[in-house]
Amino acid sequence: MTKGIFPVDKLDKIETPFYYYDIELLKKTLDIVKTETSKYGYSQHYAVKANANRTILATIAAAGFGADCVSGNEVKAAINAGFPASKVVFAGVGKTDKEINLALDYDIFCFNVESLPELEVINELSGKKNKRTKVALRINPNVDAHTHEYITTGLNENKFGFSLSSLPNVVKVLKELQYVDLIGIHFHIGSQITEVETFKPLCEKVNELQTFFEKEGFDLTDINVGGGLGIDYDDPNANPIPDFAGYFAIFNQNLQLKNKQKLHFELGRSIVAQCGSLIARVTYIKHGESKQFAILDTGMTDLIRPALYQAYHKVENISSNLPEQKYDVVGPICESSDTFVKDYSLNECKRGDLIALRSAGAYGEIMASQYNLRDIPKAYFSNKLQAEE
Repeated sequence: MTKGIFPVDKLDKIETPFYYYDIELLKKTLDIVKTETSKYGYSQHYAVKANANRTILATIAAAGFGADCVSGNEVKAAINAGFPASKVVFAGVGKTDKEINLALDYDIFCFNVESLPELEVINELSGKKNKRTKVALRINPNVDAHTHEYITTGLNENKFGFSLSSLPNVVKVLKELQYVDLIGIHFHIGSQITEVETFKPLCEKVNELQTFFEKEGFDLTDINVGGGLGIDYDDPNANPIPDFAGYFAIFNQNLQLKNKQKLHFELGRSIVAQCGSLIARVTYIKHGESKQFAILDTGMTDLIRPALYQAYHKVENISSNLPEQKYDVVGPICESSDTFVKDYSLNECKRGDLIALRSAGAYGEIMASQYNLRDIPKAYFSNKLQAEE
């Protein structure tokens, strides 16, 4: 039996919960991103924080992408998966000396620097190794991404990046540092942005800052606009691949690159989210006073986004074709927030039915925890259906 994209008969033999990845969809998504970026000569660094599963990383590396990392262990995982160090960028507001030294030893492409103290530490540690290090300044452009407050990163009140008002002092310090070379500027205004017009104000701000740095005597070779493109959580079957053509076209139409400048992107969610689903079983159907609960063998420890962001994931009963009933779909964790959806229509559920929580390829497996001493779910893949140990 197959229901939608799921080979139910095969999945029914696997112990739940587990993550299931449609590798064919991932490869198709990567091909489209490559086609669209090649139109303009843009560079793409996959945001490792979205999903660091080894098979996923290796598949993306094999497609020729670079990597955007936010920890030393992400740098290490990316390079071990096949991403060349020359395509690795390292961002993050709190890089430790250990992490910086690790990245320096790997000789990565660039550090996206987020504060003056960090810039001075990178200069100091680079000097101890007698090497010059390429950096880009992450600038907070005060652009509203119109998304959830927890995933908005480009406003003045956010912790990320340099404020616009601090830049005159930053460039003054940069001119005095001996071991860092400023090659570019970096931005990331937020995540799950579904209206590509939102990126127009970012382009305008980049154009203004280009003039500022040029007047200060810096010849920037690289502009990095981060990521943030959203996906369709409501109907992943209808829209499994985002509008990459429209997304990259917005930048081509509105951002004014200088001669020989390279434009970099750091997409994560839009590349991997739709290829992943969390598969669980119905453990019990509990009838309350005014509603019924479908209690699953998976919960917020395996997919925390609904509890953390009040995020929506489409839920499907892939074992049933019975008429729909209303359920609160919940997990087994001893927290009231361990709820995926409420008053939700599903094909009638019975104990043992397989349930798919869709669009879980980004910020799903990577954020899993062992709260309540639960096991971390294994991962299986459409092209081999073997668990990644």
